Amino acid sequence: MYAWLRDGASAREREDPRLLSLIKHYWLASGGVYGCRKITLDLREAGECCSRHRVRRLMKSEGLCAQVGYGSKPRQRSGPVGVVANVLNRDFAPGAPNKVWVTDITYIRTYEGWLFLAAVMDLYSRQIVGWATAPTMTRDLVLQALLAAVWKRKPGSGVMVHSDQGSQFTSEDWRAFLKAHHMVPSMSRRGNCHDNAVAESFFSALKKARIKRRIYPNREPARSDVFDYIEMFYNPIRRHGSAGGVSPVEFERRYAQSGI
Repeated sequence: MYAWLRDGASAREREDPRLLSLIKHYWLASGGVYGCRKITLDLREAGECCSRHRVRRLMKSEGLCAQVGYGSKPRQRSGPVGVVANVLNRDFAPGAPNKVWVTDITYIRTYEGWLFLAAVMDLYSRQIVGWATAPTMTRDLVLQALLAAVWKRKPGSGVMVHSDQGSQFTSEDWRAFLKAHHMVPSMSRRGNCHDNAVAESFFSALKKARIKRRIYPNREPARSDVFDYIEMFYNPIRRHGSAGGVSPVEFERRYAQSGI
C-alpha cells in the first residue's frame, strides 16, 4: 500500500522533468509569447496527455510566462487641471492647411520594451506633418515631433496646436516652444478623449494596419514600420473621406492649385 513511499518520487514527479523540457521547447519556439493555454495545445498536438493546470504549475516553477504585454499599459501622467482652455472645441474642419494641428502620443510593444510615438497632424488634410519616436514618454518626445512639423511646414503665426492634458503637454518647455513660435495652445477637457478624436483615429488606423497583435523584436524595426506607414502610405496614398476621398498629400496639392 505504501510502496510509493519506498520508491521516493512518484511516477508523475519522475515524468515532470521530461514534460518541462517539452514545455521549454514550445515556449522558446513561440519567442517567449505563449502562456500555459497555448503551450498545452502544442503538447496535446504532439501526443502528450497533460492538463493545463499541470502545465501552468511547471511553467511557474521555472519562471516561464507569457510576455505579450510587458507589464501594464503605460499611462500618461496628467498635468495641472485647466492649464489651457479647449479652444478647438471639436471643430475638426478648418478651412485651410496650417490652421489647426492636433498631437498625441501612443505606444508600440517590442521585445526590447515600449516604443512611444508622438505625432502631429494637420486637421485640414489629416496629413501627419511631424512625428518622433523614443523609448520613454517624455516632453522631449513631443517637442521633437512638433519641431519636425515646424521645420517641414514653416507655418505663419497663429497655428492652433491641440493636445490632451498629459504632463508632456503642460510642461514649461512645451508652453515656451508654442509661445516662441507664435502658436495658440488648446487642450482637451480632462478625461474627454472625444476632444482629440482625430488624433486617436490616426493611431487606431496605424495599429489596425501594421501593429495589431504584433510585437517587434526591438525598437528599430518598429520605428521603420512607422516610417513606412506614415511616409510611404498614409500621407501620400491613404484615402480619407474627410479629404474628398483622396490622400492628405493630394488634398493639399489641390488646395494649392485652387489659389484660395
